[in-house]
Amino acid sequence: MSGISNVENLSPQIIRQVSKELGDLTSRPPEGIKVFMNDEDITDIQAVIDGPAGTPYAGGYFRMKLVLGKKFPSEPPKAYFLTKIFHPNVAPNGEICVNTLKKDWKAELGLKHILLTIKCLLIVPNPESALNEEAGKLLLGQYTDYSLRAKMFTEIHAKPPKVAAGDLVTVTDDKFNEGPMAKKHAGDKKLLAKKKKDKKKVLKRL
Repeated sequence: MSGISNVENLSPQIIRQVSKELGDLTSRPPEGIKVFMNDEDITDIQAVIDGPAGTPYAGGYFRMKLVLGKKFPSEPPKAYFLTKIFHPNVAPNGEICVNTLKKDWKAELGLKHILLTIKCLLIVPNPESALNEEAGKLLLGQYTDYSLRAKMFTEIHAKPPKVAAGDLVTVTDDKFNEGPMAKKHAGDKKLLAKKKKDKKKVLKRL
């Protein structure tokens, strides 16, 4: 319900601006970030960030969300990881602490900038503003232990189950098969099969 009231509190101009930004992000996503648009509540923005290579998060898929408050853009959105992650700047409830969303916030900063900053945080954590003290201490004092723990969390929580990944393919295939393009492809296949048959007949005659 709070999401809906946030939409009502935002001016039509801000809603248009956010819609445009989300449209751009879904059609031209930044590398390693996939954005999902909630048509019913534009103030609830979800994304999946690929764990950057060379970090303990590599190979993981981290779901996160941005929540735009009533005073957006004069106040920054809140950012949360929905996927469990072991990281100095992520609280146990998933809240992300990054200066861009605190003292460095400027109303003109776009959603893309926020998402890229959060992705950078996976590459270069900031132990100075740690919300997870244990992760912050390990990062500074025992990097190997920090890395192992972060990798273990990635392995347990951020890897898509193999079955689900298979299911996803099937779902997309079904969607693909329903569309007009799919019918066209099915037609193409029939045409190809017919051409092959005809070719065989010609060869037999020869």
